[in-house]
Amino acid sequence: MFKLKTLFAAALVCAAPLLAHADKLADIKAKGAIRIATTIDAAPWGFTDSAGKPTGLDVELAENVAKAMGVKLELQQVTGANRIPYLLSNKVDVVIAALGSSPERAKQVAFSKPYAAVYLGVYGGKGTPKFAKVADLAGQTVAVPKGSTPDLSLSELAPGAKLIRLEDTASTISAFLSGQAPLFAENNFIAQKVADENPAKGIEMKSLIRISPAYMAVQPGETALLAEMNRIIDAKTADGSLAALRLKWFKDEQKEVK
Repeated sequence: MFKLKTLFAAALVCAAPLLAHADKLADIKAKGAIRIATTIDAAPWGFTDSAGKPTGLDVELAENVAKAMGVKLELQQVTGANRIPYLLSNKVDVVIAALGSSPERAKQVAFSKPYAAVYLGVYGGKGTPKFAKVADLAGQTVAVPKGSTPDLSLSELAPGAKLIRLEDTASTISAFLSGQAPLFAENNFIAQKVADENPAKGIEMKSLIRISPAYMAVQPGETALLAEMNRIIDAKTADGSLAALRLKWFKDEQKEVK
């Protein structure tokens, strides 16, 4: 009997940290602030305006999330490569940073419902041929943001392509514009902005990779926080404010996003 009591007591001691752990949603409400990661190098998702202030669809959505929860927003700038590491190392509570899904990422984070969608493609200037299939990019040099959805997608679908992995979106675009790479991979909204700013390049999609919804992400097991993010997405979908936000930044309401 004594041995059983001793074992039971030891088990309680081991379990105490888990029992004492408050879920992330409760932590956020107790603190009165939510830490949200966004990219600031990927217009129109997130960038800095002429006054140096962060803006864009993801930034505004982060502001709306904090407002809906009645807490202060602590915005954390991240890159495509460190979005998930920041989340998993508890530097942020939520990622809202044009994050697409992949089987590998699904093992690391919990995804919300989608809040937007993009076309992922490989882009190049005039004189660069088009490719009917992504696999036809074998042997072609393509600049990609390291760890991004385009990077992961091309690694899987076009293993023969020569990928130049850059630190972030801005570096990727610079590599293309400087001639370091004849092609770059990004979503259609970022590519369109690059095309508008560099009309002489004649930038166009050379190969469609896939349609890629964008999701919020939280740490695995944070079911209450994930439910809260989905609740906010549902509410803003129902009242039309999410479609209005997409129309503002994408010139497209994307009402088909589910």
